[in-house]
Amino acid sequence: MHTDTIERPRTAAVEELVPSRYALKVGDIEVLVISDGVLPLPTQTMSTNVDEATRTGWFKDQFLGPDAFDWGLNVLVLQTGDRTILVDAGLGGQFPGFPRAGRLPDRLEAAGISLSSITDVILTHMHMDHIGGLLVDGVQERLSPDLRIHVSASEVEFWKAPDFSRTAMPAPVPDVLRSTAKDFLLRYGSNLQMFEEEVEVAPGVLVKRTGGHTPGHSIVRVAAGSDRLMFAGDAIFPVGFDHPDWENGFEHDPEEATRVRMKLLSEAAETGELFVATHLTFPSVGRVSVAGEAFRYVPAIWDY
Repeated sequence: MHTDTIERPRTAAVEELVPSRYALKVGDIEVLVISDGVLPLPTQTMSTNVDEATRTGWFKDQFLGPDAFDWGLNVLVLQTGDRTILVDAGLGGQFPGFPRAGRLPDRLEAAGISLSSITDVILTHMHMDHIGGLLVDGVQERLSPDLRIHVSASEVEFWKAPDFSRTAMPAPVPDVLRSTAKDFLLRYGSNLQMFEEEVEVAPGVLVKRTGGHTPGHSIVRVAAGSDRLMFAGDAIFPVGFDHPDWENGFEHDPEEATRVRMKLLSEAAETGELFVATHLTFPSVGRVSVAGEAFRYVPAIWDY
């Protein structure tokens, strides 16, 4: 697969007025950001440790809310050498309350990427919006039986008996998270390639456990030549640049998640590397700069 293949799919079977994929290169590594759709979520999940007036003010300034807003859902495809690496797999059909997400299989096809060509999957963590795409009917049968799924050992261990005592998620979500993780481990257990702290999946593609959001939450660092890109998974949410200390209802260890967020944003600001995250507005490609005691997200100029 080459960049021209990514940008001009083999088939126009799926026609969309709004683009759902964005191609770039990190050195000689081809990167494709794909939107799995959007998740409508309560604004309170973005700020469980602040008062309602403060939260409402921020969302009003962003022309969002006040009660709910659309949360982006992005995944990556990396092409390097003979490896095609999917980073996270989107929602699939796991939750009926999110009808505008779960588009990944169709959007991979529209981008000219066959499921059978995927050699590796990296999971930042095992929340349903990161693994559900692998549970869509017919997907597993089209994947290679030799598929390698890279995930931290502590993440797998956590989901054997998950503890949600410190989260503040919408009421129906925890049960769906449990059942989705259980189903995933049952179906894909033999494909798992577990690591402790970090692993190099392919030359220039490093996965590193951060913890915080979930015990085994990980980020992906892509490096080739002088180019760098960080895929931060769920370590950062839209409000996290202005208010990195605001806790998220999906975080299993809010204090540790805040420390991780501050560390990663500081690193990204210092290096100037490209910064992408799961729940930033598509295509979620930009850089981070320091803004007083907080940060500023600087979107990259789209390269047509």
